[in-house]
Amino acid sequence: MNPIDPFLKYLQFEKRASRHTQISYRTDLIQFFDFLKERFELTDIQEIELDHIRNWFFFLIEVEKLSIKTIHRKISSLKAFFKFNIKEGVLTHNPALQIASPQIPKRVPYYLEEDEMEKLFTEIEFEESYEGSRDRAIMELFYATGMRVSELISIQFEDIDFYQNRVKILGKRNKERWVPFGKQAREALKNYFSYFDTKWAEKSKKNYIFVSSNYNKLSQKSVYNIVRRYLDMVTTIDKRSPHIIRHTFATHLLNRGADINAIKEILGHSSLAATQIYTHTSIEKLKSIYKQAHPRA
Repeated sequence: MNPIDPFLKYLQFEKRASRHTQISYRTDLIQFFDFLKERFELTDIQEIELDHIRNWFFFLIEVEKLSIKTIHRKISSLKAFFKFNIKEGVLTHNPALQIASPQIPKRVPYYLEEDEMEKLFTEIEFEESYEGSRDRAIMELFYATGMRVSELISIQFEDIDFYQNRVKILGKRNKERWVPFGKQAREALKNYFSYFDTKWAEKSKKNYIFVSSNYNKLSQKSVYNIVRRYLDMVTTIDKRSPHIIRHTFATHLLNRGADINAIKEILGHSSLAATQIYTHTSIEKLKSIYKQAHPRA
């Protein structure tokens, strides 16, 4: 049996990893075993040693010229694979245990300023049509909740609670969370829903709320194009995607004093470390205010 297959089944059925994660792990492990076979004529995982792994990483760095971020992911893939085989009793020692992951430089996330988001919703015209009302609802909901694009396109009618102004979001690993939204997002959704009729809703597969004019669930690519079109009108930053609005949402909340643990829950992060990237933005803003306001700055 291919030594990778049991691990992939474990990811799929026990860990309930996303399809994207499964593909990434599979690709990394196939590349690793292809390298071992070609360079060392090695196919038995019992014979894999630390030096074999180090040779692969040198190859990825010197020959393949991969980024630190990509190599970091591949190290994680190997460590998870060997840890699984130790747990299953296939291996008695972990050859990847002493491999240290390279440090990934922390980047301050891109985000839009508050006046740019205000301009988007007060100065940019959204057409008085099905598509126009849908696009505004998408933009309002992104900024009101900070949800991911995959989460937005999966929202169904039953997930919207207008009584308590909240939406049920199905996040990574099928974790559900309820996130509140404000008056502006509520009005945008109500206006968008006014273009629906019973037949329209019935034709939408699983009654997804964001669909195209032919009733099909919107694709991630379609949402990316919608978001980019409107962000092009208000900002000059290089990255103009749904994830930038997610960064903007979190940054604006933090700058206005929101508790970082609350932001973590709203964003659906599994750990606080993922949320803490926004504190760098907040600190930079504080430094700017300090320099402007303090007489001896």
